[in-house]
Amino acid sequence: MKKGYRGTRGFTLMELMIVVAIVSIIAAFGYPSYQESVRKARRADAKGALEGLAQAMERHFTANNTYLGAADAGGNTGAPGIFPSQAPLDGGTKFYDLTIQAATATSFTLRATPVGGQAGDGLLEMENTGARRWDANKNGAFDAGENTWSK
Repeated sequence: MKKGYRGTRGFTLMELMIVVAIVSIIAAFGYPSYQESVRKARRADAKGALEGLAQAMERHFTANNTYLGAADAGGNTGAPGIFPSQAPLDGGTKFYDLTIQAATATSFTLRATPVGGQAGDGLLEMENTGARRWDANKNGAFDAGENTWSK
């Protein structure tokens, strides 16, 4: 029987360090891209929630012949009383607060305000006319030439 079998070799420390460096470089580029993808997915979910709230406002108008009274406790602005007040709608951590920003008998403006891990992503707004705005500059105002989001 042979002593000290030398036919098997492992990895050297240098080879392991090179692999660790390569994985670190890939992670350094991949993680920010992943985070941006998550932000975009959450924003898309909020857009869908705003569209759902707009449909609820239209149903409210059909039943009452006015957009007034659709907020909590029959109010005209604030958290909606006819639709969930946060997105995502299906539970879990909430990333947007949904509010009725303005309402008259014949018009409304809805807003999704980012909260929690989505905070600072910029406001989303939608009007009864179908106009949609995103505060891409994240300055709290919808500047001229500001990004709009399509249907």
